[in-house]
Order: sequence, then C-alpha cells, then structure tokens
Amino acid sequence: MRHEGATILPFEGKVPRIHETAFIAPGARIIGDVTIGPNASIWYNCVLRGDIHRIEVGARSNVQDGTVIHVEGPRPETDGCPTIIGDDCVIGHMAVVHGCTLENKAFVGMGAVAMDACRIGEGAMLGAGALLSPGKCIPAREIWVGRPAKFLRVQDEAQVAKIGFQTARYVELAKRHRAALDGQSQA
Repeated sequence: MRHEGATILPFEGKVPRIHETAFIAPGARIIGDVTIGPNASIWYNCVLRGDIHRIEVGARSNVQDGTVIHVEGPRPETDGCPTIIGDDCVIGHMAVVHGCTLENKAFVGMGAVAMDACRIGEGAMLGAGALLSPGKCIPAREIWVGRPAKFLRVQDEAQVAKIGFQTARYVELAKRHRAALDGQSQA
C-alpha cells in the first residue's frame, strides 16, 4: 500500500514530497507545496493544503485525525506565512495550524488553533482547545491554555519527555496501521 485512499494532488506545478517512510492514512488530503519527513504520520481525514505557501512536516511528527493545516499567502505588506512543523512534534486531533511555526518537540492539543505568524517554541505546549492569536510566541517549554491562550507554567524535563513518548508511540502506531491496511489490500 502506498498512500492508498489518500488524496495527494499537485497544485500549480507544486507536487507534495512525501518521504518513503511517512504514513499517510486513507482519507487524508495533501495538496500542493507540502513536504513530509521521515517517519512522520498524517492521520485519517487531515487536510494539508499548501496552495498559496509551503507546508513542512518534520521527522517523526504526527498530525492526528481531522486536523487542518494551511498557510497565509503573500500580501502587499508581507511575504505570507508558511507552516513549518519541526521534528518530533505532536498535533492533536481536530487542531487547526495556520501559517505558523512549531519548533522541535512542540505540542498542539486537541481542538487547539494556532494562527498566522505564531511560534510555538521547542518543547512548548498549546493546550487542548486553546486559541493562539496571530503573532503570539510561546517560549520553549512553556504551557499556554485558554481562548485567547495565556501562559500557565513552565514544563519540567519529565513533562517534555512525555512529548517524546507520544512521538515514539505514533511512529510505532503508524507502522501497525500501515501493516493492517496492507493486509486489507492483499485480501
């Protein structure tokens, strides 16, 4: 199985670039200028639309079910905002990540929204359901929650390590889903 059931489309000459070890679940939609790194996983019914700027998903990062990732295109006052997701990031179910940067080991909780020109620092967390308004920056290892999101506290090493645990879990889970789907297509 090679991304069977997923929609992977070029847009205006830009073709998605997906590492051979990445898992793309059936129902996912990947369009245009999108790069997906080694052992990354894009889960069921996610949309990554790189039509007016680029999207990058780093190694071992996971984008969980129903998440939407988009970008902000150029305007007269700006070059626009790509969406850059570093290595070992976790993006929870039904999140919206729009024109922002997630540094390595960043975490976006279920149903959270990160808007244009935001930055979520290394090992930082945007809590479930939170709204990070345009241009805000969460420094490394901080947790922000609420609508609008505000500082809650700094994570310790053990809490940051939990993000790594989730990343490793999803790399393994993606392998199991790929094997199950491969088995179905051979039956």
